[in-house]
Amino acid sequence: MTERDEPGPTAAFWKSRTGVTLLAFLGVAALLLGWEHGLHLFAGDAFTVLLLIGSFLMHLFMHGGHGGHGGGGDR
Repeated sequence: MTERDEPGPTAAFWKSRTGVTLLAFLGVAALLLGWEHGLHLFAGDAFTVLLLIGSFLMHLFMHGGHGGHGGGGDR
């Protein structure tokens, strides 16, 4: 194997041009969503807050129903 055949060190995705563009896009999208929908989240609407917290907790605790992440063929 020659030196040209060996792969060189690859840069992290988040440091590439595509990664930086994606981060900028997601940052702008988050700001716009926060600006437009912040009133719903922070106006004291208990239903919205409970819905968000409930969604997070359901996601966190319901992974046990399908065996969690990885290890699919261990049974």
